[in-house]
Amino acid sequence: MEKTKYYVSVQANSILADQGAAAYELEIIASDREVEQLQELFDSRSNADDTSFFRAMEPTIQYHNDNENDTYDYYLVEIYKKIYELGTDETKSHIEKMNVIN
Repeated sequence: MEKTKYYVSVQANSILADQGAAAYELEIIASDREVEQLQELFDSRSNADDTSFFRAMEPTIQYHNDNENDTYDYYLVEIYKKIYELGTDETKSHIEKMNVIN
């Protein structure tokens, strides 16, 4: 299974093969299938973000009792776990310092 270096922006939901195509935060080395898996996580997080937007119109719901935000948080952590798994040494070090995964 051939692996290629990709440049990832969690903020922009992007996984790019061209380093100069856009701003990025992290680097991974991944197969096509692994990139698809990461993109699926980005898509799931984006859907959760849309759902939490509508929930935000209800100010009486507290964050810690909010399934929509829990779902968003879940996918965000899963994204960082996957990036850590595929990441370069520098990427892994950065994620460890962020303390977002256990």
